[in-house]
Amino acid sequence: MENLLITKKSQDYELLDSGDGEKLERFGEVVLSRPDPQALWSKRKTADVWGSVHARFSHEDGKGKWVAIKDFPKVWNVTLSDVTCTLKLSPFKHLGIFPEQSTHWRTMQETIQKHFVAGRKLSVLNLFGYTGGASVACARAGAEVCHVDASESAVKWSKTNREASRLSEDSIRFIVDDARKFVEREIRRGKKYDIVIMDPPIYGRGSKNELWKIEDDLVPFLSKIKKVISDKPVAILLNGYSSGYSHVAYKQLLEGVTEGLDGQVFSGELAIEESESKRLLPCGIYTKWESE
Repeated sequence: MENLLITKKSQDYELLDSGDGEKLERFGEVVLSRPDPQALWSKRKTADVWGSVHARFSHEDGKGKWVAIKDFPKVWNVTLSDVTCTLKLSPFKHLGIFPEQSTHWRTMQETIQKHFVAGRKLSVLNLFGYTGGASVACARAGAEVCHVDASESAVKWSKTNREASRLSEDSIRFIVDDARKFVEREIRRGKKYDIVIMDPPIYGRGSKNELWKIEDDLVPFLSKIKKVISDKPVAILLNGYSSGYSHVAYKQLLEGVTEGLDGQVFSGELAIEESESKRLLPCGIYTKWESE
């Protein structure tokens, strides 16, 4: 089964326009423009609208950088799917949030809450957790959450988001570590999780400078995930952002990992809908196994 998950306009987020290799977004009251290679079509809004942003990401002089045009807070908060995230302009055009992931946050919350009402508190392992949107979402729904990322700054940002979402310090366990090494240790310890979330990068470095290359490391890494899921697993989610792979390839990979488990694997794309034109901007792929 294939699915297209669409993020639509909300109070704190809106895709205003896209095209000519760029996207125009509103985060709270802050409007920004930045590159997006998926926006192959022409822009719909005028140059005046695109020029009235608070900041834009520019590749002038051969280097990427944010160019401020209007005054706005250096740090500000937005709330998506009951998750409050602290945003700031960071290198490589990122802000600390991927709005398209909020569709996953909602479905995970619904699943966790359903089991919580039935008397079962689920445990969640969020690998390559970045700034913790999924971790906060799951913790708010009542799960026991372990968040792992190799970047100390990303984990620090995740703690800020936990605080912004008014969660207690013990609601999420934060680990700065290479995801592969952490999983191996959890296997030796016999630790199990009901839900595993993964958002691996194409290329990266571990906490001790360990090299990660998705074409070399994803398959052997996934082979170990089955060893850390519980006797009654609920979900396994694998995201792909600019991975170069098809969601069909990810689906078939996850089918191999979950062979023998009672459940269903499906896959698809993530997209954001422009608020006026309803045109869709592709934002990545995913595959997910869910228990029956």
